[in-house]
Amino acid sequence: MTAHDASGTLEQALAHTARLLERDPAMAAEQAAEILKVVENQPVALRLLAAARAAQDDLPGAIDHLQKLLRTQPHWALAHFDLGIALARSGRGQEAIAALRKAVAQKPDLSHAWRALGDLLMAAGEHAQADAAYAQHVRYSTSDPRLLAAATALVENRIPEAEALLREHLKQTPTDVAAIRMFAEVAARLGRLEDAQHLLARCLELAPSFHAARQNYALVLHRGNQPERALVEIDRLLAVEPNNLGHLNLKAAVQCRIGDYEPAIAIYADLVARDPRHPSVWMSYGHALKTAGHTARAIDAYRRGVALQPSFGEIWWSLANLKTFRFSADDLAVMRRQLTRGDLGEDDRLHLEFAIGKALEDGGEYESSFAHYAQGNAIRHAQLNYRADETTARVEHIRQRYTSEFFAARAGCGHASADPIFIVGLPRAGSTLIEQILSSHSMVEGTMELPEVTSITRSLREQANAASEMPYHDALALLDANALHELGERYLEHTRIQRKTSAPLFIDKMPNNFMHIGLIHLMLPNAKIIDARRHPLACCFSGFKQHFARGQSFSYSLQDLGRYYRDYVALMTHFDQALPGRIHRVIYERMVDDTEGEVRRLLDHCGLPFEESCLRFFQNERPVRTASSEQVRRPIYREGVDHWRHYDRWLAPLEQALGPVLGCYPEPPAWGVL
Repeated sequence: MTAHDASGTLEQALAHTARLLERDPAMAAEQAAEILKVVENQPVALRLLAAARAAQDDLPGAIDHLQKLLRTQPHWALAHFDLGIALARSGRGQEAIAALRKAVAQKPDLSHAWRALGDLLMAAGEHAQADAAYAQHVRYSTSDPRLLAAATALVENRIPEAEALLREHLKQTPTDVAAIRMFAEVAARLGRLEDAQHLLARCLELAPSFHAARQNYALVLHRGNQPERALVEIDRLLAVEPNNLGHLNLKAAVQCRIGDYEPAIAIYADLVARDPRHPSVWMSYGHALKTAGHTARAIDAYRRGVALQPSFGEIWWSLANLKTFRFSADDLAVMRRQLTRGDLGEDDRLHLEFAIGKALEDGGEYESSFAHYAQGNAIRHAQLNYRADETTARVEHIRQRYTSEFFAARAGCGHASADPIFIVGLPRAGSTLIEQILSSHSMVEGTMELPEVTSITRSLREQANAASEMPYHDALALLDANALHELGERYLEHTRIQRKTSAPLFIDKMPNNFMHIGLIHLMLPNAKIIDARRHPLACCFSGFKQHFARGQSFSYSLQDLGRYYRDYVALMTHFDQALPGRIHRVIYERMVDDTEGEVRRLLDHCGLPFEESCLRFFQNERPVRTASSEQVRRPIYREGVDHWRHYDRWLAPLEQALGPVLGCYPEPPAWGVL
């Protein structure tokens, strides 16, 4: 036999084995093994043998063969891809991610490897990295030069260029679902979530089996505060891929959003049982457990995550953020060692600074504690673009527009429901305590910090003239009685999913809604509004040592905090005059000193009879999502009232920024002094 004949015979045998793989994996495995007896370590035969083993669910065998193959063929992208898929099916997610990263490093245009990598990163809770991988999948899924150029611009975050290219492409081919999906990603990156939703809905109308687009749709619905619709799409995905860890992770996140913590906890428990090597999943599991009141299990979950990745600053901060947790000397030593690493990411560093600050505070080392808090705040402040002057201008605009005459002209408008109780104020002012007290009443249900008011303001902003200085307020001023009623109806409809009991009243505790009291009054004139207020130095310093998951951009500078508190007092003083008696104020220190008296006054304002259970609020087992979740599960204590005094000597910038508000507390300064 000539060399050519031998080569031809080998190629024929390999081709025959590949054909067998489709219909008879066991026979294909036998054929591949026979080839390997003749040509030891033949690469294609080894890959086919591994594929046959995987097709027969012999994943350990497949992995062994692929690892053997890669020892001699370390640059074969498809072998790395096969290994990644086999590892993923075996529940070895971190190793699978590493294998798929090698696959796309060797062959960047391997689109299906990018998709698989995105799915695994989503399952691991690495949402930003997953988004980047999905973008690469889109980029390499097309051979159309225009779409390739648009996808490349999207990957490189050249959003205006990507938008222009896609808009032009869709003018010519309006049913190109790949382009529609990309255009939706552009809209999402620009914060136009409703546009993204419409585009993805159109995409799925044209191609119902386009699962990648459906996953995008579910994620956009989740981010756009439409959890019910997101769950529908996720369940459709799970009907096709019931074991897709990324879909399951997203479902758990959405369930947490709507307060279904126990089903979410069950999913997270399953995810960590399948693959316990994802620190982000352990952290999400810990968050759900903490909120549902399973504190000991939450601590264990956080510790499992940080043991896998000691540099993971957000998990250390999650432990600190329990407030009642105390770090050991060994914990502090580990955190300090991590802080010295030259390769530590900025987000890990700032979370570690806050966590170490809390550990030192608990140990009475206040000067060192303040230094770490200050450093963590400095890092976060540099990441943000907060301008105190813009907030002051916004508050002044609201005070000028929402006058008593403005409200009188709209009397009788809005939805008549009295179901919601809005608790507003500044973060760390005692709003969670008030929520816990009220939700301990038989007629009141506690929910969480609901984003619906913010969603309504976003919709109003989109309706207004884009050139307007304050578009949402301008749009609201133009609404007639029917439109204001519809806003109230929308609010009630979109928050219904959060209501789990038959209690007639429910709480919306979103502190920053104090900026939207005008909107709340116009759309729900019978809703109750409670203002939670705490001593300015106590409240502001408590905010300074708190790293918030999102929002609260004003809280990372003592000067900005003082300015913000001052603006808040000015605005609430205005509404006290424009809407006399509309807002009930709870002073935190009075609640501590005379709990029963303040609780009775609070219940009177809400039209509720007194119930002893409101004084035993710490026995309430409802989920609590805020940083005070563990504190409100204990009786009221005085410790927090004057704790800020340990840091008094470093708070001069805050005192100066507060100005006359500080000296007058708990009353506001005389009108016009602010």
